[in-house]
Amino acid sequence: MASIGDEVFEVVDEQDRVIGRATRRQCHGDPSLIHRVAHVLVFNRQGNLLLQKRSRGKDIQPGRWDTSVGGHLAPGEDYLRAALRETWEELGIEEPILTFLYHFRIRNDVEAENVGTFMTCHEGPFSFDAEEIEEVRFWTAGEIAATIGKGIFTPNFEEEWRLFRRREERDKEG
Repeated sequence: MASIGDEVFEVVDEQDRVIGRATRRQCHGDPSLIHRVAHVLVFNRQGNLLLQKRSRGKDIQPGRWDTSVGGHLAPGEDYLRAALRETWEELGIEEPILTFLYHFRIRNDVEAENVGTFMTCHEGPFSFDAEEIEEVRFWTAGEIAATIGKGIFTPNFEEEWRLFRRREERDKEG
């Protein structure tokens, strides 16, 4: 049986064009191998954001709070299909209504990802795999702001939150 590290991702260039394939293990350790990820921000009616606490067994950022849903695109899959699939797999939300928000890039010493982010509204209940996710809960914007920079969140989520808030401010202005 193949391990999760043997999962294959499409490798893309800076313009998000497929240029090859590599395993998860190769991509998570070589930032020259840019790969694609879909994120979904799940809000409740009060505007609070659902975050997931990553399992301590994860290869990247174990035990930290992260974006509601995040997952790699399978070969041949587009960002929307991956977002729908991952929302089902990670939280048990069947056929969510997703709104596209933006694309952004994550670049660090460990990995390079091109991200497509969507949002949806859902109150729960949520069902998740305890081997992947330790816990989920809704956070207020104030709770998130007070916790940024304290090592509780993944750096990728902190970057995403700043981007989301800037977009929100631009939308308010006009």
